[in-house]
Amino acid sequence: MENEYLTINEHKEFCKRMEEEDERQNHRLSAMEETLNKLLNMSTSVERLATNMEYMCKEQVKQGERLDELESRDGEMWRTMISHILVLIVGGVVGFMLKNIGL
Repeated sequence: MENEYLTINEHKEFCKRMEEEDERQNHRLSAMEETLNKLLNMSTSVERLATNMEYMCKEQVKQGERLDELESRDGEMWRTMISHILVLIVGGVVGFMLKNIGL
């Protein structure tokens, strides 16, 4: 069995390489944490955007219903006015005819 012990220089070299490896890994971990934080922020932003879009869609449906109601109200008023004018015309014609017959 050969010498199982390390010399002090070998031990220092080993420690130096381990420290360098630790620094590389720490750097990679920091980069991954930064990327993960960006992804989490983006995920939160997308969730808020989806919530806002859902609210806007519901609001747009409500506005469409109100617009339909307003449009139908104007059409209803127009039809009512036309029917009153027709009643007046028919009433005037009938009254004129009754006057001419002598009633």
